[in-house]
Amino acid sequence: MTTGAGTYRLTQYAHGGGCACKIPPGELELVIADLLGGPVDDDLLVGLESGDDAAVVRLTADLAVVATADFFTPVVDDPYDWGRIAVANALSDVYAMGGRPLVGVNLLAWPRDVLPFELAKEVLRGGLAVAREARCHVGGGHSIDDPEPKYGMAVTGVVDPARLLRNDAGVAGDPLSLSKPLGLGVLNNRHKQTGEVFLEAVETMAALNEVASQAALAAGARCATDITGFGLLGHLVKLARASAVTAVIDAAAVPYLDGTRKSAAAGYISGGTRRNLAWAGPGTNFGSLPEVEQLLLADAQTSGGLLAAAELPGCPIIGELVERTAYDVVVRG
Repeated sequence: MTTGAGTYRLTQYAHGGGCACKIPPGELELVIADLLGGPVDDDLLVGLESGDDAAVVRLTADLAVVATADFFTPVVDDPYDWGRIAVANALSDVYAMGGRPLVGVNLLAWPRDVLPFELAKEVLRGGLAVAREARCHVGGGHSIDDPEPKYGMAVTGVVDPARLLRNDAGVAGDPLSLSKPLGLGVLNNRHKQTGEVFLEAVETMAALNEVASQAALAAGARCATDITGFGLLGHLVKLARASAVTAVIDAAAVPYLDGTRKSAAAGYISGGTRRNLAWAGPGTNFGSLPEVEQLLLADAQTSGGLLAAAELPGCPIIGELVERTAYDVVVRG
């Protein structure tokens, strides 16, 4: 973005970008291992145990609170679009639980001596626009001076405990539907390295998962997760382990954004994607699938789609859940 102070490419002020900056799933499991267990509270419906998208606490028989927080370094250079994407991504955790967001508070880290606050204002403005689209209040937030710019939101929502979507409720025989195409990590990495703008990727990331969440509930789904930094493969592994099933994926049915395969072949694979494959690969039977296709299944998404164990209108069915085998995931094709 060009300001009175010059031209800034926000992605150049961070070591990574978007959800590809997540701590790798294997390392994260080690960090939280000693935090599991302890006294059981029946009102904590979802906590750390299953690695789900948000925490859920029951208030009454038909009302529960959904709580989540998500933030990351710039995934695109345009500050307004970064704000839109970051908030859509944070709200997605509530939708992935079958909930409705009520209020969010901004989380902003800013290198105040390096980047003008005019850019920070645009980031916040973009976030506010998406929160308003979701009919979610924004009630202030918290900011710090930080060497790298970071932005996101802590979101509180509500859900009916009887209609909760969670990643440990998958059942053999359930189809798997995906609401957004893959390829966001590859295209974002290319954008960071070259400055090329991929408008389809931007709008895909900024799009809410509200409609997909409502469709999953209408279809009677009980199991869902959103696809973000661990990639489709990583989130599938977590879902399969939590649900004690195996996920079978039809590689030819998985949708990709235009330019994804060309960009992957050119080498625009993020470190986060490679870490995802290193973690999820041992539990996956890829058959004869080429390595580049394996990497695309592990591509670190930012504000990706909803993966639901149900048939969603307008969304491709990319596989199914089957009885547990020796593998977490089996890839066909």
